[in-house]
Order: sequence, then structure tokens, then C-alpha cells
Amino acid sequence: MIEAAASQPLLRVQDVAVHFGGIVALDGVSFDVAPGQIVGLIGPNGAGKTTLFNCVSRLYECDRGEIDFDGRALLSVPRHRVAALGIGRTFQNLALFRTMSVLDNVMVGHHCRTRGGFFANALRLPHAVKSDRAAAEQARSLLALLELEAVAGTRVSELPFGTQKRVELARALAAEPKLLLLDEPASGLNHEEVGKLGELIRQVRERLRLTVLLVEHHMNLVMSISDWVVALNFGRRIAQGAPAEVREHPELVRAYLGTA
Repeated sequence: MIEAAASQPLLRVQDVAVHFGGIVALDGVSFDVAPGQIVGLIGPNGAGKTTLFNCVSRLYECDRGEIDFDGRALLSVPRHRVAALGIGRTFQNLALFRTMSVLDNVMVGHHCRTRGGFFANALRLPHAVKSDRAAAEQARSLLALLELEAVAGTRVSELPFGTQKRVELARALAAEPKLLLLDEPASGLNHEEVGKLGELIRQVRERLRLTVLLVEHHMNLVMSISDWVVALNFGRRIAQGAPAEVREHPELVRAYLGTA
């Protein structure tokens, strides 16, 4: 694991609460994510995991609490600036441009790092052309890392589901994030693909020096790759710690099995 700066977490969630009418989705959740860590966020359906992800990526507003990213108050950042700030995300349901090629989909992810506007791109001004070339070069490098070079020119709709998952990961990485949010990356994958995914997440973390926060129901995957695990139930944090500790925590056992 990359050495973490103990004095300054990359992500700090403090007393976050979210209500949807009379439903309490999150109720005073707090935890830190240190630089370079892979942190697993687990819990039964309805525990509040995706709601928390949506707060960190600014899709949802918090009713209470604070979220700090890289020393900055995240909740004051406009939604459209989150990617440029250094937060990348994949989604539980694929959100790819299905009629576009793999390469073009990944290049879209680099958009938040470009400075050319509509007219500069339309008129093919020199700095816009240079930016496009840099985006294409970066995209091809990511395709090589994720073993997608052979399908660079293929339309996404023609690819198997597992391959599409890697395309979405590549697109998230194209934004050059410091923090990568993975929302159920193993959903829909077979046993062999899940094993390869775990190796890939670790490889990406080391090669690109990322911090990863993932929501995942596949417990073996979470416990095998995470440095730290946070468990939620009914919108509250019920446990956190090293994977081996959290796996045996009575509150987590009760949450999944209904008994301690």
C-alpha cells in the first residue's frame, strides 16, 4: 500500500445525515479515508452505501454534516467541478455511450482536464488540437493498462458486459482522479471476472497512486483487497477497522444474518 499521511486524510466524512421525507438514509455517518488506501464500504441493501457515494460525488445534498476532500470543504463545490477537483466515479448501472467506440468513451473522461471551449474545438484551434492529441494518448495508455487495446475501435454495445465494466473504469481514470469511487464494480461479473477485478483494482491503485473507496456486496472481494472496511446498517456506521476485524464484528453478523 502507498504510504498514507496520517495527519491529513484525503477524504473525511463527518456526521453526515440525509433524509428523504420521513426516511432516514444516513444518520450521523463519520469516517476517514487515508491517501493510498483501498476502503470498502459494506452493508445490507438499504444500508445507505450508495446514498453516501452520491453525497461524496455531490449528486445528493446532505441535511447535516461535512465532507472534506483533500483539505477542502466538498459540499461547497458545484457538482460540475467535482471531477476536476480529483474525484472519479463508476456507477452500479453502466453509463457508457453505447454507440461510441471504446477509445472515444475513454477520451470523454478527460474532458474535465481540457481548457478549450466549444468554439475552440469547433474551429480546431491549435491548443484544442493539442488537447485532443493528449487526451487520445492518455486514453490509449489506460486501454493498455486495462488490457483493452484490442477493442479500442469497437463500439461499446458490441462488447461483453465484463469488458464494458473495464471501459467504464478506464473512463473514470481518464479524469486523473486522486479518489476513485467504485459503485458495485463486481455486479454482474462471474467468479473468474471478480478475481481478475480484484487484481486490477490493486494494480490501478499502485500504478496510478490512487485512493479507492468502493461499495460492494461481494464480501470476498472487499475483504481481499481492502486496507480498511466501513460497515453501515440502516444509515448508521456499525463497524470499521481492518477486514479481519470487521468480518467478525457482532453488529455486522447481526445485520446480515439477524443474529450475533
